[in-house]
Amino acid sequence: MPLFGKKDSGKKAKSKDTKEFNKQISIEEKYNLHGLLGTGAFSEVRLAESKDTPGDHFAVKIIDKKALKGKEESLENEIRVLRRFSANHFDGNSSNGVRLTHPNIVQLLETYEDKAKVYLVMELVTGGELFDRIVEKGSYTEKDASHLIRQILEAVDYMHEQGVVHRDLKPENLLYYSPDDDSKIMISDFGLSKMEDSGIMATACGTPGYVAPEVLAQKPYGKAVDVWSIGVISYILLCGYPPFYDENDANLFAQILKGEFEFDSPYWDEISESAKHFIKNLMCVTVEKRYTCKQALCHPWISGNEASSKNIHGTVSEQLKKNFAKSRWKQAYYAATVIRQMQRMALSSNSTANVVDETPSNITGNGNERNQVTKETVTGNVAATVKAAQLSPSTTADLNSEEQSAQQSSSHNDMINSLERISPNCSFRGQTN
Repeated sequence: MPLFGKKDSGKKAKSKDTKEFNKQISIEEKYNLHGLLGTGAFSEVRLAESKDTPGDHFAVKIIDKKALKGKEESLENEIRVLRRFSANHFDGNSSNGVRLTHPNIVQLLETYEDKAKVYLVMELVTGGELFDRIVEKGSYTEKDASHLIRQILEAVDYMHEQGVVHRDLKPENLLYYSPDDDSKIMISDFGLSKMEDSGIMATACGTPGYVAPEVLAQKPYGKAVDVWSIGVISYILLCGYPPFYDENDANLFAQILKGEFEFDSPYWDEISESAKHFIKNLMCVTVEKRYTCKQALCHPWISGNEASSKNIHGTVSEQLKKNFAKSRWKQAYYAATVIRQMQRMALSSNSTANVVDETPSNITGNGNERNQVTKETVTGNVAATVKAAQLSPSTTADLNSEEQSAQQSSSHNDMINSLERISPNCSFRGQTN
């Protein structure tokens, strides 16, 4: 397997990606590895600091090769996709050497390998998850939602131009770059992404509630599945609850297959008709009639002035807390560890650290434990504490089977028996191509 240092007898020469991956230098020569940010069945994510430029911090995903045995292809695919968006990857067809990168996509910076592990050095994003930020805001409008969706559409449009389909767009994979109020949004977790030139896509994968009808119907599909998911996200951003939901898996998937959703009163009474029109064209069951990213970007709710300025924070945040609350005590523990690590590093390098709200008061009860991300000045270009959720390993079912086993529900009916139901917000993967 080329990416793991083995020879590929079917090729005369290694690809550029393989050369980059098989570095002889060890990661410890370039980085100091610090606090634990997250763990998965086969990997962990740690905070890392550059030795060449102290104060520059990154997230390093460390994969156990022995535990990953038999699933190497999933990791290879994720690395190929991430490299497609890397600032170090150049378009071979470009005469001026344009860098293939996008400001709203989390970058893979470097890869390392030793006998036991693979190391992915990732861009460190520290602003927290999308829904958490909305709940914490004092004011929130359609215009805010429109601005968020525009960024997502631009990034996904760029991905599609590069021939990549994400296949698992959901709020947990949309992260703020920093805690700043004007922070940009970032797309992360490419564990289920696939390049179109790698073959026909028919794998039943994604996240229940966000997955497109054609995926559930087990038909060949393409870029349009991402647009459907953006439609679902847009819907939630304007009311705080999902368009499709049922405790019974078969009923949930039946709703999605039919595209059955409503703009319920009173939650949608104050939402503009333009927003509803936009969502209907993204969540269109007929793939040929569904908007592309470019068409969505031209919609007046995105590009014009049709998004309302009315404050809808009260209703949306209340519904978000009811419908998307989840236990985060472990994430808060990891984040507190990172705060202490970064404080120590700052003190040891005679830097100043301004830590705000590091106390347990950042965690609230009633099933809505949250780790509030706060600003912290250390050194270099990183100024934030870390929220573990945004740096957790890939959420593909193939790579997190241990975590899924505790949540997996009963088998489906014949129509959906190839799919694995985890939870409305967890990825699954069915039969593979």
